[in-house]
Amino acid sequence: MNQEHAPSCEFLCAHDRVVEQVRGQMPSDDHLFDLAELYKVFGDSTRIKILYVLFEAELCVCDIAQLLNMTVSAISHQLRILRSAKLVDFRREGKTVFYSLADDHVRTILGMGMDHILE
Repeated sequence: MNQEHAPSCEFLCAHDRVVEQVRGQMPSDDHLFDLAELYKVFGDSTRIKILYVLFEAELCVCDIAQLLNMTVSAISHQLRILRSAKLVDFRREGKTVFYSLADDHVRTILGMGMDHILE
């Protein structure tokens, strides 16, 4: 942020060393933007439901649609978004495509989020 436009404090900053230390640890704006975009994907309850069922088991689109009482088309649309965010992965078995959480990071995010709201 430009110093000219930074909000002013009522007192001079007495913690310059800490400010500089934190500034040195800050990720780039691009990384922070990407992180914000990732969390936006979590901001949709349908996508959270899909992630939660995939937390429990690897499933095909038809199974997910049946579990969530939604159309295959609606589930497929959400799965595309989740795949582009690298939150779900897939594998083919014949003509059937099975979806799963992409990795343990996604499992951890969901688990920690659930722990937090249940506190």
